[in-house]
Amino acid sequence: MLRLAARRLVRPSHRALSTTAPRRADPWLLPNTPEHVEKTTSPANAPRPARLDRPGEPVEQMRARLVYQSRKRGTLESDLLLSTFARERLGGMGEGELKEFDRLMDEPDWDIYYWATGKKAPPARWAESTILEELRVHAKNEGKVVRRMPDLQ
Repeated sequence: MLRLAARRLVRPSHRALSTTAPRRADPWLLPNTPEHVEKTTSPANAPRPARLDRPGEPVEQMRARLVYQSRKRGTLESDLLLSTFARERLGGMGEGELKEFDRLMDEPDWDIYYWATGKKAPPARWAESTILEELRVHAKNEGKVVRRMPDLQ
């Protein structure tokens, strides 16, 4: 009799496991779901991001800044996509391409991610961008390369 009483004390109640309790909505939507795309994409009429001019910035300093900025976006998905792209392509870019990539980095994280992965069409200002097209090819990862955040040197 004593054993039965002890078992009942540690055994969970069937009421606690009931599925009739209301479920709470998950505040953290999974990326690439329609709800996440809708919630995180900037509206079509959103103003262009304000540009921070850096007159006289040497090309090597710009390249180093872009490497850092591509790693520290705020979302892991964008960090991984942009930092691996920067590691592979920034060294061979000329000044014009670096400036275009710099302008792209001014855009919101999720917008860049969804433009690169083809979930959303980019606005007219990026429709003909060669850098964004290269980023799309990089995002497809047709070689099935395992990517990780690059080391800072």
